[in-house]
Amino acid sequence: MPSFIDLHCHWIAFIDDGCRAPEAGVALLRGLGDLGFGTVMATPHMRPGMFDNDRAALTHAYEAMKAPLALAHAEKPLPEVYLSSEHYFDDTVFERIRKGEGCPYPDLGPPAALGPPAALGPATLGTAAAPRRKRGVLLEFNPERFPQSVHNRFFDLHRAGFYPVIAHPERYAPVWKDRESLSPLVEAGAHLLLDVCSLVGKYGKAAQKASEKLLEDGAYLAACTDAHKPEDLEVVEQALARLRKLSGDEGVEALFVDGPRHILHLPSLA
Repeated sequence: MPSFIDLHCHWIAFIDDGCRAPEAGVALLRGLGDLGFGTVMATPHMRPGMFDNDRAALTHAYEAMKAPLALAHAEKPLPEVYLSSEHYFDDTVFERIRKGEGCPYPDLGPPAALGPPAALGPATLGTAAAPRRKRGVLLEFNPERFPQSVHNRFFDLHRAGFYPVIAHPERYAPVWKDRESLSPLVEAGAHLLLDVCSLVGKYGKAAQKASEKLLEDGAYLAACTDAHKPEDLEVVEQALARLRKLSGDEGVEALFVDGPRHILHLPSLA
């Protein structure tokens, strides 16, 4: 089976509620590598009032991790890493994204007009291609409600060259009450990203039930770990086993290989 891609992980130190030290970030990446992940996106929070990170702050924290990652990689290869962000979808962050001041997923594809793609390697900032195609942007919402007129704002994002990737939809209360609450978001061009640890009850029974039903319905394009610290690795391992039991090896590959490659504009391996 090809190496997995984790689209949502908090391994950067000193930036949000993720790893508390560079050593923890290295340990988390090494553990994910042992579980089969070959690429791990850094997605620290951009959430004004809680984690006041703009793109410059995220880039600075990411760059600060390069030295400890390089030392660790010399001892034993780590997964390839890139920088994105988990954008809390309020007015401030919406305007940042729309103006090109957010931190979307990198476009790693090889468009012919730009020549061959840049080499992928540890601690490489994801800038392999200019954003000539729409880029995915990871969004999170208030857990109790979706923003009003969110479909209109999604339309504005598409016009600006981005499309929404909704983090862990199974963890939102509106989805527990009515899965159809996601329909307007999907119809407005959003993709759904499963937090695989929901499948083993990490976030409670309601989120677990919603994740199982959305998985059964084929609603997810991709999955992630949303791991915050090395101690999360045990739950991630259990969740991967649960996903494999529910969906088989083909389902695991679809969510951790094919879907992420689509979001990152990487060629299909099929």
